[in-house]
Amino acid sequence: MDINGFPRQFARTRRFTLGTPRQFTVSADGERVLFLRSASGTDPRGLLWMFEHGQERLLAGHPSPSAGVTGYAADRSARVVAYAVDGELWTVRTESVRDGGPDQDQGHDRGPARSPRGQDTAEHQAAPEQAAPQHSAATCAPRRIPTAGPVTDPRPSPDGALIAYVTGGALHVVRADGTGDRLLAAPEGPDVTYGLADYCAGASIGRSRGYWWSPDGDALLVARVDTSMVHRRYIADASDPEKPPAVIRYPAAGTPNAETSLLVLTTGGRRTPVPLPRTAPARRTPPGGWDAPAFEYLISASWDDAGPFAVLHTRDQRTVWVVAADPADGAYEVVSRKSDESWVASLPGTPLHTPAGVRVLPSVRGDVRGIRIGDTLSPDGLYVREVLGAVGERVFFTASEEPTEVHVWSYEEGTGFVRLTEHAGVHTAAVGGDTLVVDSRTDDGQSVTVRRDGRPDGRIQVLTEQPLVAPAPVHLTLGARELRSRLHLPSWYGRGRQERLPVLLSPYSGPGMQVVTRGRGWYTAVCQWYAEHGFAVLATDGRGTPGRGIAWEHAIDGDRLGPVLDDQVDALHAAAERYEALDLGRVAIRGWSYSGYLAAGAVLHRPDVFHAAFAGAAPADRRLYDSYWEERFLGHPDVRPEGYERSSLLPHAHRLTRPLMLVHGLADDNVAPAHTLRLSAALLAAGRPHTVLPLSGTGHLVHRENVADRLLMLELDFLKRALALPSEEG
Repeated sequence: MDINGFPRQFARTRRFTLGTPRQFTVSADGERVLFLRSASGTDPRGLLWMFEHGQERLLAGHPSPSAGVTGYAADRSARVVAYAVDGELWTVRTESVRDGGPDQDQGHDRGPARSPRGQDTAEHQAAPEQAAPQHSAATCAPRRIPTAGPVTDPRPSPDGALIAYVTGGALHVVRADGTGDRLLAAPEGPDVTYGLADYCAGASIGRSRGYWWSPDGDALLVARVDTSMVHRRYIADASDPEKPPAVIRYPAAGTPNAETSLLVLTTGGRRTPVPLPRTAPARRTPPGGWDAPAFEYLISASWDDAGPFAVLHTRDQRTVWVVAADPADGAYEVVSRKSDESWVASLPGTPLHTPAGVRVLPSVRGDVRGIRIGDTLSPDGLYVREVLGAVGERVFFTASEEPTEVHVWSYEEGTGFVRLTEHAGVHTAAVGGDTLVVDSRTDDGQSVTVRRDGRPDGRIQVLTEQPLVAPAPVHLTLGARELRSRLHLPSWYGRGRQERLPVLLSPYSGPGMQVVTRGRGWYTAVCQWYAEHGFAVLATDGRGTPGRGIAWEHAIDGDRLGPVLDDQVDALHAAAERYEALDLGRVAIRGWSYSGYLAAGAVLHRPDVFHAAFAGAAPADRRLYDSYWEERFLGHPDVRPEGYERSSLLPHAHRLTRPLMLVHGLADDNVAPAHTLRLSAALLAAGRPHTVLPLSGTGHLVHRENVADRLLMLELDFLKRALALPSEEG
């Protein structure tokens, strides 16, 4: 193992994400698989690829080392692909010249296309040295499409004839050959957009789209967003005082949200509003609870053969409705209603309709989130994660029987529910025709397998670098609550060196993600790196994390810190009972974002257990975080202030008696730097020594070389000094 070279590799590979294939699309007939993958495990240039006939073919890239294809969309047959680079709209057809692709029919230039910077298209799509073997046939050249302005989220119509895009908050369509650009909807003011997601949708809900094509390609379901009432935030670069601050509309807890409405726009210009319901019917407010029945959140939308659908959440998130709209007059009907005294979680991929019109919707059975396919319920105990799609009447989805594993499943009448993946890990898939692309992450790493008719038909290459330290975790189930944990010990431990090891807790344990799974991630490599420096590293997914049932997730209702911190302490003590190597007299905790908040909270509330903490980008003041995420757990701060008082760190700053290092990127527009600055001010006012490291020009994620690597080393040095451990030379 090369523990000295690991931090540089960690930064150079952007947390081992470069070279990873992602965003798979399978054509309706199953013949073509599209995906993104950067040029290599260290080259950030994003490239668009196609897997066909058992081979990979490069479709498009970009000559600039700082740019590339970061997203794309395709028509139903995956023959017309649209993407944006530096605000310019590009298209590429996936047929090869040898295959008889309609090069001239679709208006493509017969000679080499020219990029706006003058490079030949041959350079624009040049393959990197480490790229996968190329298909022998030539590909239609990428083509730049003139647009009305810088492009966001271009998407071809299902038939590939048109491409919609957003520029300046206005929605346009243009023919795939680059002609006939026309405006469909223009914003009525500077705070209105058509076809874009609002802040909460993109940052917390997970909806990045703001418009959806009809199956016939003659109309679109479009979100109109008005942010005029949303409070402004100003993100300045303190290292450049002459640079004006960026202004964003950020709906913090208890402040106004954006107003989102829907309308149907035909490509011919007809406009039909969809008058969605404004409020849910009267409900019983739980004791000490909060009742806000207005439907303020558009969770998701879709348009299939059954028509346009939308999933709506009330402001308090206790009610979810699925509504179907009539595109002719905008009238809607409610097809599903769900409610809960805490909150109702949405299920990605629903609603879905099979070609025969069978509806796939979320379902709750006892403590488990499942699905209903027509009148058929998913099996007891199967926790459904996402609905992937349907091929014919066969529905594909992912689900867990054990929280550390996610598998691909299918259901078809007559066959029933069938698990399609076997090995322990985290699996997902993309489907189309008779093709299934299985993306698997196990303890050994990532693999992507293409199956046709249930049989292997090749692999898509994973170019990600192997970490210079080899993760060797021990998976544990600890304590009375059967906490799923992962323990990393030094590879050299037990070879004649039996002294007890200081303990470093490295969890996430927030409600949005699991890190204790049977799939290797960048965080497992980081944990092993710390272990090689002499720590016993323990990661635990406690209450609030997904995959363990509704009661498990709702255990943090009204208290974002207490139950989670209790689980970390219980897991630590249970692990120490099982492994004598763990020294409970020297315990530190580290984390970023939610886990940074958890780390800081650990030394404030449990100094009897934790002797030092490193807290990065910690959302210390819960009132400053966004409305959708924060109000789900704590309610409105003016109605339920006690939850914010209990969960925020500022009121407890006077309790600090242990070393604490706070780090924050000054360009962070997700968790504002004000969180850390306010916590530091409270600590200073209470006379509590601490360390603050501001990162100039850095956002919420730290991945730049000479920043991410140096930060790892600084963090290691701080934790060793805080626990009075010898230096490397010692």
